[in-house]
Amino acid sequence: MGLFSFFKKNKEKVEHAVGPYVEIDSENCKGEECGKCVAVCPNNSFIMVDGKAALKEYYTCKTCRVCLAACPNKCIKII
Repeated sequence: MGLFSFFKKNKEKVEHAVGPYVEIDSENCKGEECGKCVAVCPNNSFIMVDGKAALKEYYTCKTCRVCLAACPNKCIKII
Protein backbone atom coordinates (compact mmCIF):
# COMPACT_ATOMS: atom_id res chain seq x y z
CA MET A 1 0.00 0.00 0.00
CA GLY A 2 1.66 3.16 -1.25
CA LEU A 3 1.43 6.69 -0.03
CA PHE A 4 -1.06 7.77 -2.71
CA SER A 5 -3.26 4.65 -2.66
CA PHE A 6 -5.54 6.51 -0.24
CA PHE A 7 -6.54 8.90 -3.05
CA LYS A 8 -7.27 6.16 -5.60
CA LYS A 9 -10.42 4.79 -4.03
CA ASN A 10 -13.19 3.66 -6.34
CA LYS A 11 -15.86 6.32 -6.55
CA GLU A 12 -19.31 5.22 -7.65
CA LYS A 13 -21.37 7.46 -9.92
CA VAL A 14 -24.68 8.53 -8.38
CA GLU A 15 -27.58 7.85 -10.75
CA HIS A 16 -30.33 9.57 -8.75
CA ALA A 17 -30.79 13.12 -7.60
CA VAL A 18 -29.80 13.82 -4.02
CA GLY A 19 -31.13 17.00 -2.51
CA PRO A 20 -33.04 19.74 -4.33
CA TYR A 21 -33.67 19.52 -8.03
CA VAL A 22 -35.40 21.62 -10.69
CA GLU A 23 -38.82 20.86 -12.10
CA ILE A 24 -40.09 22.64 -15.23
CA ASP A 25 -43.78 23.01 -16.13
CA SER A 26 -43.48 22.37 -19.86
CA GLU A 27 -47.14 23.19 -20.59
CA ASN A 28 -46.76 26.83 -19.54
CA CYS A 29 -43.19 27.25 -20.81
CA LYS A 30 -42.87 29.59 -23.77
CA GLY A 31 -39.26 28.61 -24.41
CA GLU A 32 -38.80 29.69 -28.03
CA GLU A 33 -40.42 33.08 -27.34
CA CYS A 34 -38.77 33.61 -23.96
CA GLY A 35 -35.62 31.56 -23.29
CA LYS A 36 -34.68 33.71 -20.29
CA CYS A 37 -33.79 30.76 -18.06
CA VAL A 38 -31.34 29.50 -20.71
CA ALA A 39 -29.78 32.95 -21.05
CA VAL A 40 -29.34 33.76 -17.34
CA CYS A 41 -28.21 30.40 -15.90
CA PRO A 42 -24.61 30.82 -14.66
CA ASN A 43 -24.03 27.05 -14.82
CA ASN A 44 -25.42 26.55 -18.36
CA SER A 45 -27.82 23.97 -16.96
CA PHE A 46 -30.67 24.67 -19.39
CA ILE A 47 -31.10 23.83 -23.07
CA MET A 48 -33.96 24.19 -25.53
CA VAL A 49 -35.60 20.89 -26.55
CA ASP A 50 -38.51 20.98 -29.00
CA GLY A 51 -39.13 24.64 -28.26
CA LYS A 52 -39.22 24.17 -24.46
CA ALA A 53 -36.65 24.70 -21.74
CA ALA A 54 -35.13 21.56 -20.19
CA LEU A 55 -32.26 20.66 -17.90
CA LYS A 56 -29.13 19.19 -19.50
CA GLU A 57 -28.25 17.07 -16.49
CA TYR A 58 -29.66 17.35 -12.97
CA TYR A 59 -26.21 17.61 -11.37
CA THR A 60 -25.20 20.73 -13.34
CA CYS A 61 -27.80 22.79 -11.49
CA LYS A 62 -26.46 24.36 -8.29
CA THR A 63 -29.94 25.61 -7.26
CA CYS A 64 -28.87 29.25 -7.28
CA ARG A 65 -32.47 30.23 -8.17
CA VAL A 66 -31.49 32.76 -10.85
CA CYS A 67 -33.81 30.97 -13.29
CA LEU A 68 -36.72 31.35 -10.87
CA ALA A 69 -36.30 35.10 -10.86
CA ALA A 70 -35.92 35.30 -14.65
CA CYS A 71 -38.92 33.14 -15.63
CA PRO A 72 -41.92 35.42 -16.34
CA ASN A 73 -44.37 32.48 -16.44
CA LYS A 74 -43.29 30.90 -13.12
CA CYS A 75 -42.66 27.54 -14.84
CA ILE A 76 -39.65 26.57 -12.75
CA LYS A 77 -39.80 25.06 -9.26
CA ILE A 78 -37.00 23.90 -6.99
CA ILE A 79 -38.05 20.77 -5.12
